[in-house]
Amino acid sequence: MSTREEKLEAFGRLLDVMDELRAKCPWDAKQTNESLRPNTIEEVYELSEAILKNEKDELVKELGDVLLHIIFYAKIGEEKNDFDVKSVCDKLCEKLIFRHPHVFGTTQVDGSKQVEQNWEALKLKEKGGNKTVLSGVPTSLPAMIKAQRIQEKARNAGFDWEEREQVWEKVQEEINEVKAEIAFMNQEKMEAEFGDLIFSIINTARLYHINPDSALERTNQKFISRFNYLESKSLEQGRKLKEMTLDEMECLWQEAKKRE
Repeated sequence: MSTREEKLEAFGRLLDVMDELRAKCPWDAKQTNESLRPNTIEEVYELSEAILKNEKDELVKELGDVLLHIIFYAKIGEEKNDFDVKSVCDKLCEKLIFRHPHVFGTTQVDGSKQVEQNWEALKLKEKGGNKTVLSGVPTSLPAMIKAQRIQEKARNAGFDWEEREQVWEKVQEEINEVKAEIAFMNQEKMEAEFGDLIFSIINTARLYHINPDSALERTNQKFISRFNYLESKSLEQGRKLKEMTLDEMECLWQEAKKRE
């Protein structure tokens, strides 16, 4: 692996490349924080996909793309005399040191759970930090990830089940409430109860150390693979899916499952 000097040299080279791009490339020169934002979101999702695939070369590529955006925003900040990449690094280091008193201070902790609890408490104490436990959850997060973060922060504040097995009663309660509203076919109330049910399922996943977003994405990919097999087999038979019976499609579906 690279030495520390080689890593610093590579980072310096990246800064030099960004300076050149910003000065000489028409596309890079016209970018703003606002114009980069959609691309940044896309790059983070592509990184997430690479993590789930666990492909080393793809992961390195996507990490580079995300790093490019960080350097880009820092360069724009430098041009505005607002901040630069040193400011970003310094602020990050200060935050990490402050939130890890068990590493950089004398605080004693008993395991990672206590570290998480201390982290949330320290965030509330920071100058310019979160004013409430849940204020640090970005409003723009996708709903499932947001629910998970809300639940994690509530847990770190001490609001959680005494025993994780208790959550199954809550899930069943929410299922019953969904069924009850479906009987009346009130769209608004059905949606509200479905939201409660999904929230409780996400909470269950958290309690059993399952990332619900990753779990769902793996199921998405599994479904896509099986459905593509079903579709390709139907085409081989000279038929469209709509022309097949459910029993015929189920037979192909089971074939797809056996191939995995």
